[in-house]
Amino acid sequence: MCLIVTFVMLILSIQNLLAQEWVLGLVQLLIALAFLLLLWRNIQLTRSQRNQTCKECSPSQWLKNPLNKKES
Repeated sequence: MCLIVTFVMLILSIQNLLAQEWVLGLVQLLIALAFLLLLWRNIQLTRSQRNQTCKECSPSQWLKNPLNKKES
């Protein structure tokens, strides 16, 4: 589903940018990039679960990691 939405939004974005509809084209491009990021994350989680190397598979852990303080 993410792949289909990504392609559709990317095509619509390109069409709107060529028609000089800048705001609409950029919004659609951002939506396409967000779905591409979700697709990439889903592929990475699936690979790690398949290889049984899933250390941080829960979304809460994934979101907390950049916010954790590093200990010296």
